[in-house]
Amino acid sequence: MKKLITACLFTFPAFVQAQKVDLDPFKFTVQYRQLPAMRIDSTYNTYNVVVEGSKIMQPFLIDLTPAQTVLLEGWKKLPQTGHITIKIVLDDLLPEAVSVAERVETIRNKAGQVTATNTYYSQEVKYSFAATAMVSDYKGAHIIDFNLADRGMKNIYRSPEFALRTLADGYFILNTFRIKADLYRQNISNSMHLLSQQLTENFGYKVVNSNDVMWIVDSRKHSEYSAHRQAFQQLTDVFFGMSADNSIDAVKVKVQPVIEYFERIKKDYTSSSKHDRKLRYASYYNLAVLYYYLDNPQAMMKEAQGLRLNDYDSKDARGFENSAILLKNLFEKLNIYTRHFKIDVTSYKGPFEKKEVAIKYPEKAETDRPAGITKKTKTKRN
Repeated sequence: MKKLITACLFTFPAFVQAQKVDLDPFKFTVQYRQLPAMRIDSTYNTYNVVVEGSKIMQPFLIDLTPAQTVLLEGWKKLPQTGHITIKIVLDDLLPEAVSVAERVETIRNKAGQVTATNTYYSQEVKYSFAATAMVSDYKGAHIIDFNLADRGMKNIYRSPEFALRTLADGYFILNTFRIKADLYRQNISNSMHLLSQQLTENFGYKVVNSNDVMWIVDSRKHSEYSAHRQAFQQLTDVFFGMSADNSIDAVKVKVQPVIEYFERIKKDYTSSSKHDRKLRYASYYNLAVLYYYLDNPQAMMKEAQGLRLNDYDSKDARGFENSAILLKNLFEKLNIYTRHFKIDVTSYKGPFEKKEVAIKYPEKAETDRPAGITKKTKTKRN
């Protein structure tokens, strides 16, 4: 009897170790095309930019070309009369308050005693700048306005430091034209960058290289260790070949064995133990992520619901559900059901050129619609 008890004592830890499962976040990269937030006429695919400046700021605009820096990704820029016109109004750069700042520098010896102090002076100028943009189509219909900078946004210009206060006091007045030119150039650059971002977000088709994670078994002695890693490797190999410009029909076929493997895990580990729930969690999570990048929010929602019912880190389910709903609604609003299609801007024509070319999106499948995901920083699952 004593020998039996002793044997059990040695066997029990091995059994516990066999049931232990660690999940680690494995990173991957995938490419897709960001869809516009606003729906407008699908034949619209060209744009032009018009810039207006105040009389005071006209001399500073001579060497600047703000219109050239505005970019609407996925559209063709024309010198004039595009399907939409972006009118930019640049207002004056106005100094509002001038002051002198002091900086005291102490010099110490090796013993840490202060042996000298130096005072440096610099001039600070508080100023404001304003810029707006209005988007309308070639028929004259107003689409949207963008506020790029306003008077409520205060900026500070700081001059170089000087040992004499008098040099700092007169710095801005003596160098007004050059300083204003530099500040105007900087503020215009920032405004055009912001405008390009907002235009692309609302109307464009930006190519996105997204970094994400899946949860993979990291316990070497676990029976699913090798299969889990093999499934992930197969998936990353397929994702590596994905492009925003190409249909993902072939991708869906190639990842089917991976989908079947994670589905099998959910069926093979069915108990309510933490070990089984953790393994199922990985399957629900990974499949939800996978369906997101396969443009299938409906299937993603199903995995999110399973994740909630599985009762292991079920809080992740809400993020998946919200993302799936957002993507589903976006697809339906735009009547586009994929984020993978080719765009050739060279083929686009303006509204008064020979031919308008609409983007051709792949046909929507009845049982195969899209998905979305909330990003979070993941740590090791123990």
